[in-house]
Amino acid sequence: MIRIATRRSALAKAQAFQTARLLQRRTGEPFELVPMATSGDLAADVPVDQVDIKGMFVDTIRAAVLDGECDLAVHSYKDLPSDPTPGLTIAAVPEREDPRDILISRNGYALATLPAMATVGTSSQRRRLQLLRAKPGAQVLPIRGNLDTRMRKVADGEYDAVVVAYAGLRRLYAPTEAMGLGPLGLPLKAAPLEPGECLPAAAQGALAVECRYDDERMLSLVRQIEHMPTRRTVTAERSMLEALGGGCLAAVGALCSVTGIGGLELLGMTGDPDRRRIVRLSWQMPYDKPVELGRQLAGELSAAMGSQ
Repeated sequence: MIRIATRRSALAKAQAFQTARLLQRRTGEPFELVPMATSGDLAADVPVDQVDIKGMFVDTIRAAVLDGECDLAVHSYKDLPSDPTPGLTIAAVPEREDPRDILISRNGYALATLPAMATVGTSSQRRRLQLLRAKPGAQVLPIRGNLDTRMRKVADGEYDAVVVAYAGLRRLYAPTEAMGLGPLGLPLKAAPLEPGECLPAAAQGALAVECRYDDERMLSLVRQIEHMPTRRTVTAERSMLEALGGGCLAAVGALCSVTGIGGLELLGMTGDPDRRRIVRLSWQMPYDKPVELGRQLAGELSAAMGSQ
C-alpha cells in the first residue's frame, strides 16, 4: 500500500487521487491518500501579503514523507520553494494540465469585454499587474479561499469576476463542466486567458511527486508516470523564477513550450506592481538546456527592467 500525503482541500485531494490512479494503472500498486493541513491552510483567513508564504503549503506534507509516515507527496509544483529539502527528491513530474489562467464571471466576460471599471478578485501580483495593463480602470482586489469560495463570491455579487488557474477547475470537474461551472449550480461562466493576455505562473498546472531520495522502491515505481517534456519546460520556468529572485507571490510569469525543431521556447514577464511596469520577452535554447534557458531569460528581463 502506497501512502500518499496531500493537502486536505478538495482540489489537492482531487489531483492526488488522479495521480495515484495513474500510478496504479502503470504499476498495479494500491494506494491510500493521507490528507493533512499545512501552515498555509491554517492561515487561510490571513491576507497573503501578511504571511511568510515560503513553503507554507508543503511543510507538513514534506515532514510526513521524511518521517516515514507517508511514502509519497503530491504537490502543486508552483507551490514548491526553489530550495530543495534535504532527504527528498522530485521523483516524477506527470504530464501537465492546461497552464492558463481563467476569468470567471456571471456574464461570461472575456478579458476584452470585461467592463472598464470591473471589480476583479485575485491576490496574485502577477495577475493584478497584467489585468491592470489591459484594464487600467479596474478594481483588482485581494481574495482568499478555495475555488468554491471564490466562485461563490462572484455569484453573490461581491466581485464582477475572479481569476484562477484553469488547471484547478479541470481537475475538480470535467473539462466541459469547468467551462460552464455546472457542478456547482452557480450562474457563472468561464473564459480562458491566453498567454498573450495573462502569462501564467511558473509551473502552473504541473504537479510534483516527491519521495525520500533513498527509497529505491518508490523511485522505481514513481518514475513510471514521469513526463519528460513537462519536467523540461517546468524546469526552465522555475529556473527563470529563481534567477529573478521571485517566489510564488512575485509579479513574474513564465510559460515554456517544446518547439518543433527539438528546442525549448520560454516566454517570460516581470514587472513593478507599484509603477504598473511590465517587461515581456522570449528566448530559445536546445531541449537539454532548460536551466540555462531560464537563467538567460531572467538576465534579459532584468536588463530590460533596469533600462526602463
